[in-house]
Amino acid sequence: MSTHAKRERLLLADLLEGVGPDAPTLCDGWRTRDLAAHVVVRERRPDAAGGILIGPLKSRLERVQAEFAAKPYEELIQLIRTGPPRMSPLGIKQLDEAANTVEFYIHSEDVRRAQPDWTARPLDRVFEDALWVRLEKAARLLGRKSPAGLVLRRPDGQTVVAHRGAPVVTVTGTPGELTMFVFGRQSVAQVDLTGDPEAVEKVRGSRLGLSM
Repeated sequence: MSTHAKRERLLLADLLEGVGPDAPTLCDGWRTRDLAAHVVVRERRPDAAGGILIGPLKSRLERVQAEFAAKPYEELIQLIRTGPPRMSPLGIKQLDEAANTVEFYIHSEDVRRAQPDWTARPLDRVFEDALWVRLEKAARLLGRKSPAGLVLRRPDGQTVVAHRGAPVVTVTGTPGELTMFVFGRQSVAQVDLTGDPEAVEKVRGSRLGLSM
């Protein structure tokens, strides 16, 4: 049975292939070629991928990523489709699911929602629940830079606190849209924000997610 991560991997590869190497993405300064290189480096060059989260390693990451971005685009797409190299920990199903389900979902949406004619992608309930489980685990980390208290709420009423504080802003949406929101894609996330108007505007413009 295909896992969520494997399905999202193939969807991402198809999207990248379909729009070509020079299409826009939601990632600042990146075209699709750069996004494809990022995905490959993250999986295949752990010596450089640490720069995604560790500031002092960022220059090495940028250098290695530029080297991969210079490769033929078709080669990058194939590397994404085939997955991590042999003996990589990400070859283990459980680790692949934990590390890549959200990663590939978000980057697929980074491509999809940067196109002028994008439409919302309906997600099945099983996948929505899988995204919600990950939100519950990572909400505090992703919302740590919120300028106000931040609560994430599903339409069915389930909630998770992403940041403690006052005043409180409540963000309501499906798990897929909440995921986009707390990973810094507030401008395209289809959610409703309620709370103090000034706090709402501050949250909309804040740097949520894993940014350094």
